[in-house]
Amino acid sequence: MQHAPFAINSERIVTPKGVVNGSLLIEDGKISRIGNFDQTAELPIIDAQNLVVMPGVIDPHVHINEPGREDWEGFRTATQAALAGGTTTVVDMPLNSSPVTVSEDSFRRKTNAAQNKLFSNVGFWGGLVPQSITQLPGLLDCGVLGVKAFMCHSGIEEFPEVNVKQIRAALPLLKEKKLPLLVHAELITAIANPKPTSRNYQDYLASRPSSWELSAIKKIIQLVEEYNTPIHIVHLATADALPILKAARKRWPISVETCPHYLFFSSEDIPDGHTEFKCAPPIRDRHNNQLLWKAAESGDIDFIATDHSPAPAHLKLMEEGDFINAWGGISSIQFLLSLIWSVGKPQGLSLNKLVDLTSARASRFIGLDHCKGKIALGYDADLVIWDPERSFTVKMEDLKFKHKITPYLGQKLWGTIEKTILNGHVVYDKGVVSETPRGNFIYK
Repeated sequence: MQHAPFAINSERIVTPKGVVNGSLLIEDGKISRIGNFDQTAELPIIDAQNLVVMPGVIDPHVHINEPGREDWEGFRTATQAALAGGTTTVVDMPLNSSPVTVSEDSFRRKTNAAQNKLFSNVGFWGGLVPQSITQLPGLLDCGVLGVKAFMCHSGIEEFPEVNVKQIRAALPLLKEKKLPLLVHAELITAIANPKPTSRNYQDYLASRPSSWELSAIKKIIQLVEEYNTPIHIVHLATADALPILKAARKRWPISVETCPHYLFFSSEDIPDGHTEFKCAPPIRDRHNNQLLWKAAESGDIDFIATDHSPAPAHLKLMEEGDFINAWGGISSIQFLLSLIWSVGKPQGLSLNKLVDLTSARASRFIGLDHCKGKIALGYDADLVIWDPERSFTVKMEDLKFKHKITPYLGQKLWGTIEKTILNGHVVYDKGVVSETPRGNFIYK
């Protein structure tokens, strides 16, 4: 389909060479020209003036949950919420859909369920569970971007943890396909004896200590040394692992992400009974989170992803406020850009470093750095136009994702999204998402 050409003018276009004042020409969904050039009167122009124009955000860690658990979320609502936050590409996790995405058949069922519902671009991670290892070759041939596994139980009965022997069986297959293994890195080395119920967040925090993450990450480093194939640590929550990760990353293909809730919130401030804050690994203390931020800014953490993981209120036990038994997961797909900017702006985060954390490094991780993640000639016109000097308060009526449960309600964030452009189309404009789904499937 041909796209009508148009231009974007801005005093702040974030390119790999820095922030420039100029114009972009968008033709057939691509960036065809950058700089100062003549614009005919017939050419439509988006005059962004002093607003920032940068690559659309890429979120490689999203639980969409369809098919099977559409009452938790779904492709339509999740991808609409993504666009409202300037996110143009998401990668769906193999749980919590039903069936979980661990075979060729379940992958086909997932992509069939997503037909005509993609408002953003969507790629897919496959899953690895003990009973699916023999099905892994067929799954990898489907075009998944990599495979996700848990080193502790996921909470979904269909997605139990794998042990080191089972990971070893999978790594040669992944190495042959040049695909990463993504790991939920918590290894239960000692039962922390949680209370059977508790409204106190500190009780939940004590039940999942940093040592669980550290033990799992040490095992992961050993496996990478043994197989020399990429392994990715999702949602790093403990700064205790940063020194050993930094040393290992100098020699081996280990990548790491963290999440905005580990940077924006601190355990000291989480009130009793507010289970919208529950996630696994848990949000830790303020000093820990400051160290995580420094690691992200320096490049010792590759990028920041939401781990958007919604659930209905009855599973979050919102009325009971029981941290021990509530479903864990934080909804934030709509706010990734604004959250990172809100944390980084007071600490002098540059716009180019912001692009690293939200687009460029994630694009490289999922194998799309040839076409997405930066403003360059020939790259996809997936863009966000936003105002870094303007703040807003998160309100329930503005939420696009299905369940209006998030710890960010009432929080003041910096960075309002004015327009989101996907594949050369304006798909979000000042609070309104286009009614036409224009997202593409992304396959390896």
